[in-house]
Amino acid sequence: MACVTDAREGEPRGGARAFARVVPSPFTSRRRPRAWSSSSDDASAMRLLAHNMLACNVKGVVNGFPLTIEPRRIECVEVPFNAAFLIHMLPKMEWRAFVDAAKAIGIDDLPQDIPDDAKDDEEFLKKFHHALLEKRVEEGELVCPESGRRFPISNGIPNMLLNEDEV
Repeated sequence: MACVTDAREGEPRGGARAFARVVPSPFTSRRRPRAWSSSSDDASAMRLLAHNMLACNVKGVVNGFPLTIEPRRIECVEVPFNAAFLIHMLPKMEWRAFVDAAKAIGIDDLPQDIPDDAKDDEEFLKKFHHALLEKRVEEGELVCPESGRRFPISNGIPNMLLNEDEV
């Protein structure tokens, strides 16, 4: 079940409903049920995993990372816990940028530095999992720290396209 938060009010607004439909497989003649729902469960929604890899590429910008998140609507979608994936992702993360982004979407319980025993600390891994994969920014903006250029997030998708004069 998903919880939707309006960042201006900070209160849950309800949940997303999942529907099942039958989609024919291109490999067999049998029909298989496939779960789908509104954009809140869509894999394209902007998670902090994606945010940690985005930067402003406007012409002349030297330091376009990390982008500041200004959320208007945040969703929380339950994702199965996978400790091996999280342990694999830890060294790839720009941790301080990740913690700042998590604070921007209302997650304040992450440590400033990755603990030395992070691989064995299940409580830490669950907090990391929640921030990295379950919280999604559905509506808002990403802001370049150097130029102030704003990139809109609509339906969970950040629009990073540049204008012709910015390339």
